[in-house]
Amino acid sequence: MLRINNIFKTFNPGTINEKTALRGLSLELAEGDFVTVIGGNGAGKSTLLNAVAGTWKVDEGSIFIDDADVTRLLEHQRAKYLGRVFQDPMTGTAANMQIQENLALAYRRGKFRGLRKGISHKEQEQYREQLKILELGLEDRMTAKVGLLSGGQRQALTLLMATLKKPKVLLLDEHTAALDPKTAAKVLDATDKIIGKNQLTTVMITHNMKDAIAHGNRLVMMYEGGIIFDVSGEEKKKLKVADLLLKFEQASGGGMMNDRMILS
Repeated sequence: MLRINNIFKTFNPGTINEKTALRGLSLELAEGDFVTVIGGNGAGKSTLLNAVAGTWKVDEGSIFIDDADVTRLLEHQRAKYLGRVFQDPMTGTAANMQIQENLALAYRRGKFRGLRKGISHKEQEQYREQLKILELGLEDRMTAKVGLLSGGQRQALTLLMATLKKPKVLLLDEHTAALDPKTAAKVLDATDKIIGKNQLTTVMITHNMKDAIAHGNRLVMMYEGGIIFDVSGEEKKKLKVADLLLKFEQASGGGMMNDRMILS
């Protein structure tokens, strides 16, 4: 479903601020794979997601989504293939619109929007059923303005909006990092339910090693723009945080992860 072939990305080439973020990275995801990506600051995690999304054009290499070559497509041209949730809970929703209106925007994405009745009764029922999955009681508040919701509720709603049309690939860019631990756990639970129900091919970036182990069927560790560890199946289930720390130290020649990863 996602095939990344030998991609390179360097920012500010030829200047004093030159930074190589991706160094010949290759990665393949089968349909339904849920991959968690972990690594220290500057490992290239977000650059990887932005390369897939088309935010940055890669310098070399190719990217395929469901056998379609998207390497040279602009960000808005790739949007039909992708769902994405960012770290900031305020990014993915329209605060001054109702919950059901936000869902309607996501549902009608890519469709012709003519002069017709706003939201049908059939749509409302569909949105209500989808909101029940989140277990946050939002199905009883569909006419409430999104700006009145908590950060966790908004992030859960953003997740639902990103998956309403079943994207080819779902990109989760530290989507629980800005939430308190209890709320983050709820959003991750909703994430597992939605991905499992729709069998979505997913890439989730996280700094939290426990979350990286607990979620998904595969774990990838990055360091200096490349993949240094790739584990899946039963081997992944048996992993512990100490194992990840050891793998990182071995691959990086004794280097240490950043404080944010250690503390989380």
